[in-house]
Amino acid sequence: QVQPVESGGGLVQAGGSLRLSCSASGSIFAINVMGWYRQAPGKQRELVATISASGSTNYADSVKGRFTISRDNAKNTLYLQMNNLRPEDTAVYYCNGALRYSSGGTLREGDYWGQGTQVTVSS
Repeated sequence: QVQPVESGGGLVQAGGSLRLSCSASGSIFAINVMGWYRQAPGKQRELVATISASGSTNYADSVKGRFTISRDNAKNTLYLQMNNLRPEDTAVYYCNGALRYSSGGTLREGDYWGQGTQVTVSS
């Protein structure tokens, strides 16, 4: 089983910064695309940013120029550096990864979700 653990959320004033982390452990063979999603109260979960195994990135228009996604493949860890935060960035942030893992001696494909970490930006 794969167990992701998120950290780094919290309360910050507008214009401030936070750094989220998501570390996955377990019988992981390889992780392909990793990403951050967020869900604000009363809204659907939305994509924030993704990063491929080779480092190619993609961002939602609303966070371009403010957020930076990165990964450490050796540690199976995903990061999200969030600068110049705005009240509209307030949400629960979830990490996601598409991976291959070992189960019962067989390689399988699947994806994992983090437990979510609350980010609150005050005005």
